[in-house]
Amino acid sequence: MEAITSWLFFLVCLMVVFPAKGQLETGFYSSSCPKAEAIIRSTVQSHFDKDPTIAAGLLRLHFHDCFVQGCDGSILISGSSAERNALPNLGLRGFEVIDDAKTQLEALCPGVVSCADILALAARDAVDLSDGPSWSVPTGRRDGRASLSSQASNLPSPLDSVAVQRQKFAAKGAHSIGQTDCIFFRYRLFNFTATGNSDPTINPSFLPQLQALCPQNGDGSKRVALDKDSQSKFDVSFFKNVRDGNAVLESDQRLWGDAATHSIVEKYAGNIRGVFGLRFDFEFRKAMIKMSSIEVKTGSQGEIRKICSKFN
Repeated sequence: MEAITSWLFFLVCLMVVFPAKGQLETGFYSSSCPKAEAIIRSTVQSHFDKDPTIAAGLLRLHFHDCFVQGCDGSILISGSSAERNALPNLGLRGFEVIDDAKTQLEALCPGVVSCADILALAARDAVDLSDGPSWSVPTGRRDGRASLSSQASNLPSPLDSVAVQRQKFAAKGAHSIGQTDCIFFRYRLFNFTATGNSDPTINPSFLPQLQALCPQNGDGSKRVALDKDSQSKFDVSFFKNVRDGNAVLESDQRLWGDAATHSIVEKYAGNIRGVFGLRFDFEFRKAMIKMSSIEVKTGSQGEIRKICSKFN
């Protein structure tokens, strides 16, 4: 499930509780590998030009990395028991973008730029290319030496209640763009109450569209845009979808019905795009900088991988 909506929402709302650690600095590679950020940007741009949906994949990849063991590139490790093979991580995309950038950087500056930093910078560039905000990414992360699927069990689920989502984010402490698989929301369309009815919170005019995209006995791996109005653009239309009953995931739609989050959705779903859009961009920048600093490894901790999918 390539989802960046309600997670992004809670990222902004709960950013004050994220336990950011470690010593990062903007321009960390200005002397050791001055072209690093430009190479990463051009690599993301190249892949984005071929497939704009990769932007959501990179943002989600970074989020999943930070949520388990901190932002240390552990999600990039391959292997049957590795983090990326945990159920919540199935369907993650963007690994090839990180590998592409790493290959170029190793040729230019061997053993200097970490995979964790490449992912953090690539996520920023992905948002920027999707007409979202840009920001200076503090760097200096080092790559972790552990990656276990068993540690990914606490990632947010589309089935979580608002209270559970808040608890998970507060314990660790995003979907404006992205896609999800039919298997993650089809239960809402045909037999939500076990009596054959659909989820009553779905807008009646939107329901037939979803049922056509995801037939009851159709392919569960078929991908569907989370934002029906601007699926490859970073904006606040997600909040309008939630307000109007057009959220694809149940966990997203619950934001409108929950007293703790209703007013925030209502605020960003307003028609004054210039005011609320700029405010959201501002808050999102701060939240991303803080999230990407969660439990980072710096100094002599961890390692600088030569290949992002393998420990040294």
